[in-house]
Amino acid sequence: MSAPSSARFAAIALVASLVVASPGAGAGKLFRWTDENGITHYGDHRPEAPTGAVTEIPVRAEPGAMARLRVESDAGQYLAWADNTLAGPIEVMLHFSRQDNVAGMPALPARATVPARGSALVSVLGPVDPGHGGSFELRMDSLPGDPNARPQDVEYLLPLRQEELRVEQGYGGSFSHRDPQNLYAVDFAAPIGTPVLAAREGMVMQVESDFDHAGLNMEKYGGRANFIRILHDDGTMALYAHLREEGVHVRVGQRVRAGQVIGLSGNTGFTTGPHLHFVVQVNRGMRLESLPFRMRGPRGVLRFSLPQ
Repeated sequence: MSAPSSARFAAIALVASLVVASPGAGAGKLFRWTDENGITHYGDHRPEAPTGAVTEIPVRAEPGAMARLRVESDAGQYLAWADNTLAGPIEVMLHFSRQDNVAGMPALPARATVPARGSALVSVLGPVDPGHGGSFELRMDSLPGDPNARPQDVEYLLPLRQEELRVEQGYGGSFSHRDPQNLYAVDFAAPIGTPVLAAREGMVMQVESDFDHAGLNMEKYGGRANFIRILHDDGTMALYAHLREEGVHVRVGQRVRAGQVIGLSGNTGFTTGPHLHFVVQVNRGMRLESLPFRMRGPRGVLRFSLPQ
């Protein structure tokens, strides 16, 4: 983000990007070690060949940013760019939080689709009356997925490696499957550490893996589940959520095959107990919606339906 502090046309840009955002405590890791020269080092990854003892320090973790707002000055105007941090497309919407003698081209609120790890110019901001100064504040919302996705009818594999199958909450479950993005989600009972499998081939688009707490306080834990989001070739996305701490075994940008182990189930975020939350989603224009899906289990096709 860049904007000159002494410009006649002052700009203040606020970065806002959500995955499942809500305040609360998570867990991350910071490592401390001393080298052979007695110098103490800190890092977010354990050193490969330390010369002394390594101390692990728990720290607060926050959900990773999906997008970043970047504002650049250009000949009396300001260019508002969205930078995508994910390995898959996202959609953003730019708003004025406050404006004084400022307009955008296109007018705000303005949307843009940003390619994987790419950037997009969302709007060019300038004074309505060039003879007077102005100021503005911006807010940018972001959502994973391409709004032009065209879902195909595909049979999914069971996303868990286990002999017994128990569904704790299905389509339209009264506990947490009533909103559009989770209406067609399924919660599979799974002891912590159960291998999680890719139910369909795709690209690892987004991961979170540093959280280690769970509870029923939505404000505190609603955005603190470890998860893997996989982008499919038709633009749909599968979400595998509530994985255990460090239970992600794939990296962003990695291509995975159906049936491949991608992580370990857990009990993180807003949850009553260990399970795997599986849902197929699509972006319907700054609105994430879940889709019904067909899935094959150990004894044939599984059938899910909304409660009557």
